[in-house]
Amino acid sequence: MKAVDFFCGGGGMSCGMLQAGIEVLAGIDYEIACRDTYEANITGAKFIHADVCELKEEALQEQLNLKKNDDELILIGCSPCQFWSIINTDKKKSEKSKNLLLEFERFVKFFNPGYVVVENVPGVLRRKEESGLDRFINWLENNGFNVHFEIHNTCDYGVPQSRRRFTLLASRIGKNKVFPEKVSKRKTVADVIGEKNGFKKVAAGTVDKTDFLHTASRITEKTLRRLKKVEKDGGDRLGFAQDPELQLPCFIGKDDSFKDTYGRLFWDKPANTITTKFFSVSNGRFVHPEENRALSLREGATLQSFPLDYKFRANSIGAIARQIGNAVPPEYARQIGLAIVENNNGSNKN
Repeated sequence: MKAVDFFCGGGGMSCGMLQAGIEVLAGIDYEIACRDTYEANITGAKFIHADVCELKEEALQEQLNLKKNDDELILIGCSPCQFWSIINTDKKKSEKSKNLLLEFERFVKFFNPGYVVVENVPGVLRRKEESGLDRFINWLENNGFNVHFEIHNTCDYGVPQSRRRFTLLASRIGKNKVFPEKVSKRKTVADVIGEKNGFKKVAAGTVDKTDFLHTASRITEKTLRRLKKVEKDGGDRLGFAQDPELQLPCFIGKDDSFKDTYGRLFWDKPANTITTKFFSVSNGRFVHPEENRALSLREGATLQSFPLDYKFRANSIGAIARQIGNAVPPEYARQIGLAIVENNNGSNKN
């Protein structure tokens, strides 16, 4: 089985597909900054730098020697999703992304692959007519695909992080709908980071120049004093709310608002959603459960379920964090890939 990963980013989905035993032919992305990370990790795949809105079906067919109606071809479309996100982002900046599902649909109709995978924010389902999802699902069902679509939380599929995502798996192979199996026990923060998992204690501002990237962003002396007052293992900013010198002016009288800001992760729970700002203590519950700093780059990647030896290539903490936070968690992708492989093997036996 082989896959083409549209909007591949730094390779989270491709990584999981490889782990499931699926050959990844290519990753396609408009962001050239993703190339070095993708090529450093996704063995044998071609990185195609292209705007999917301008990429032609025939050009991709020729470049990758793809066949139409190939039962063992998987087309994957995890398009940038800021426009449909409930997070308060600038919708004008992200407006171009709102039609990317329709662009991906062109390639599905042209190649008619055995399998289609779409992963996105839950908002595309809430606004399925506007996003084009309704029309896409109707086309798939009218053309012989069994379609599963649902909001999944990745912590139910082996990822040590609560992350709600819309996922669609469509198969025209066999008679059954294809979907990943939930795990029997959720992984927690303590299962993957901390000293017993190879993460030595580091201070804020530590720069790790090795590929392990146990790098933690700098904080001010005042922020350090705040963090020292935040209770270990799940504490929040209320730990310093009564200190007039440390309280943040924007939160005076608003103790129940944005409590995750300056909050610590819980050891015995999955992490909160790892966003592109997980390296900052003021952007969510991203403070280490015990140490007085934000998560390091490698800790964020590990909570996203990237392998410990996954190499990230970029020239700043923020750029690497974007690749990590925007990625499909590889373990979730692996579970999707395993479901596809199992379905394909079962269909071949029938």
